[in-house]
Amino acid sequence: MIFNAPERVAALTPRWSGERAADGRPQVPDDLIERMRAVTNDEAWGVVEKRHGYRYQFEGNWLNLHPEVTLVGRAVTAMMVPLRPDLHEVVQAAGEAEGRSGGQNTWVIDTLTENDVLVVDLFGKVRDGTFIGDNLATATRARTKTGIVIHGSIRDFQRVNELVDFAVFCRGIDPSAIAEVTLTGVNVPIRIGNATVLPGDIVLGTPSGITFVPPHLAQEVVETSEDVRQRDVFGKQRLHEGTYTSGQIDVSVWPRDIEADFERWRAEQASAPAPDR
Repeated sequence: MIFNAPERVAALTPRWSGERAADGRPQVPDDLIERMRAVTNDEAWGVVEKRHGYRYQFEGNWLNLHPEVTLVGRAVTAMMVPLRPDLHEVVQAAGEAEGRSGGQNTWVIDTLTENDVLVVDLFGKVRDGTFIGDNLATATRARTKTGIVIHGSIRDFQRVNELVDFAVFCRGIDPSAIAEVTLTGVNVPIRIGNATVLPGDIVLGTPSGITFVPPHLAQEVVETSEDVRQRDVFGKQRLHEGTYTSGQIDVSVWPRDIEADFERWRAEQASAPAPDR
């Protein structure tokens, strides 16, 4: 009852037409995930919100342990709520009947796979809201090789911070152990601050914040970013050469002659031999 059934997960994301994981989440290809690492939140916003009207996919103001590490992966969502004893008893019994062991926060960690990003709605709780410490951070890192997003807190800061390739976005740090909360859903829609997150969203975490990219828009986000970067290189080259003025280049839409020049330049770049390494 806690882990959403694959068919229900798939029903949440009908606009995705590609492969799906065994748990029903959209399986955005690994090559797109790798290319997403070069995308900025501003570029993602231009596609997700400005072009398609998804206004609540970005959340900022995080405690980001490793801002030099870009976090990218497929969202596994988890929802926790403040403790209500009768509900907690039901959830605990259901987990035990499914053979789950350890604290409820470990149940979802034990299901993670490579390129997953666990996104936890812990309603901003800091004291007694420490979803991971160093052991669970190590386990999550080993399974996903990515990072974690916690709308709550962490403990064992010094030890977790030693995992330099493990991105951690959270709301705070506290020495307390997680308490007085109940896991109510895995791979369900959750709210992270002002963002709505669905299982299978592509998590893009940078120093400016996190964008939760709907999976059916991931390819468009990546390709748009790559186009923007190519145009930036072309524009700077032509400015350096004195071919165009800044007023001609620094506009939202280039005139036909500059656009044609860009397309010729792009074709030349694509056909040029790769440099020796």
